Amino acid sequence: MSRKKVIIMGAAGRDFHNFNVFFRDNEDYEVVAFTAEQIPGIEDRMYPPELSGKLYPEGIKIYPEENLPELIEKFEVEQCILAYSDLPYDTVGEKIAWVNSLGADIRLMGTKTTMIESKKPVVAVCAVRTGCGKSQTSRRVNQILVDMGVKPVNIRHPMPYDPDLTTQIAQRYEKLEDMDRYNCTIEEREEYEPMINMGVILYAGVDYGKILEQAEEEADVITWDGGNNDFPFYKPDLLIVLVDPHRPGHEISYYPGETNLRMADVVIINKVETADYENVEEVRENVMEVNPEAIIIDAASPLVIEDISKIKGKRVIVVEDGPTVTHGDMPYGAGYIAARKAGAIIVDPRPYAKGSIIETFQKYDHLEDVLPAMGYGKEQMKDLENTINEADVDAIVIGTPIDLAKLIKIKTPSVRVKYNLQEIGKPDLEDVLAEFIEKHKLK
Repeated sequence: MSRKKVIIMGAAGRDFHNFNVFFRDNEDYEVVAFTAEQIPGIEDRMYPPELSGKLYPEGIKIYPEENLPELIEKFEVEQCILAYSDLPYDTVGEKIAWVNSLGADIRLMGTKTTMIESKKPVVAVCAVRTGCGKSQTSRRVNQILVDMGVKPVNIRHPMPYDPDLTTQIAQRYEKLEDMDRYNCTIEEREEYEPMINMGVILYAGVDYGKILEQAEEEADVITWDGGNNDFPFYKPDLLIVLVDPHRPGHEISYYPGETNLRMADVVIINKVETADYENVEEVRENVMEVNPEAIIIDAASPLVIEDISKIKGKRVIVVEDGPTVTHGDMPYGAGYIAARKAGAIIVDPRPYAKGSIIETFQKYDHLEDVLPAMGYGKEQMKDLENTINEADVDAIVIGTPIDLAKLIKIKTPSVRVKYNLQEIGKPDLEDVLAEFIEKHKLK
């Protein structure tokens, strides 16, 4: 019997994982190509033989997703796998119609075929949209576990943007210097740096089977740090899911975010201190309707500005966490809210855009008042640096989780905006994790 020919449609994350755990050694299927979307600069690469296995001795080529029609015809493809996240349901429907019109089936793979079971207990932090507050929640979860005498090892959803995937098979981060060793992008550093500074070992990469084997050797508990609104790569024993009242209704209208919501043991309604009451209650009602068994925790992400005097009444450019305001569709983030509260005059960054940042604003045309911290490679980091330094302003407000001024040269005075998760009332995460530790006999 001939092998069923498949194309995996992705964005350098879920697509690679689905291949590794289901297709790599599966003689019933032949993956003829990956296609790439969402992330700049990852198309026209190879998924290398070191990762693709014995059935693919020459590796698998990665094409731009726009080439899908000719690829389906050329390779006589029977099935496409939709394997990336944070898509509105109408876009999912468009992808289905597009692929079906080209003659192929389309498949969305679920938890049973893609989740790996760990020998250690797993706490997963996921969300219904990019930018809900997973990072600060993951930091909070790991800190509570440490304070309770348990050793967590954090495994982060993949961000393998370096062209050489063979250097990213299984990465271990213990020191800040490790980020330089692995040529980390700004997006990677935004996630890794705060966790490393907490003293928590972190893993990431491409092969999450190998990563888990290594992490289990030094962990009492595995903490999964989700990306976008994807569901976990590992079967969780406790699933914590973030929802965002700044985007009410998105918790039940984006893929695969609603999958997370329906599976959640705990749902955190974050940012309640800056959201409208009506929006908070709309989100709460949707959560209770979709998953009435979930524990609901209200939380805030209070903002702390390093030096308000530097920006009060001053003309500023606001630099925000890239994924939150690009494919997360948020028109603003923590930096913008903090700048408004501080009485700063927010300047439109678009006239100062350089290089690839111009293309970013063209692609994400909902952005007017903030500059995404794009940096998927050295060239784009330089474009970001030039954009910031071109701006005719008094100060720069940095709303990213990292110290951006240490990574690129910023000539204008800058201030950082920091934020951590703060639960409101009971039950809180300490209660939830204390019960988790007792249940799994971790002490």
